[in-house]
Amino acid sequence: MPQRDRVLVAILNNQPDLTIAREQHWYRIPVETIEKVFQKHGMPQWLAFYQTKVFGNEAYSINYMAQVLRITTVTRSDLFPHEPVNQKTQRQYYKLELSPLQSLARPIVSDRFRRVTFIPTTLERLQTATNLADLHGC
Repeated sequence: MPQRDRVLVAILNNQPDLTIAREQHWYRIPVETIEKVFQKHGMPQWLAFYQTKVFGNEAYSINYMAQVLRITTVTRSDLFPHEPVNQKTQRQYYKLELSPLQSLARPIVSDRFRRVTFIPTTLERLQTATNLADLHGC
């Protein structure tokens, strides 16, 4: 897959993470959670967000995407310096620095309940998909 075409669909399951992506232009992924996906498919050039039930009328769909500008490895304490020290403080994350979020021309919906964590796909598939199943096959 050409480097410019790699997209990672990531889960958004809370409002604060959407706010961070929208206002601070970054998203975090635990290194141990995504390492195998990155090894198999490469680092993404784009990030799209699958929103869960907490997002009301935007639930169970992909509504936003952003270009990945830079990826660094950081600790949770780097991302959230005001959080109290706990067992997660030194956990390693990929910090994906993003362009401003873009709304998709039309949402990509899930036609049935699916547990989504990450879906590697291509920009072409993302731009032409009408439902979540259209993104697979990369």
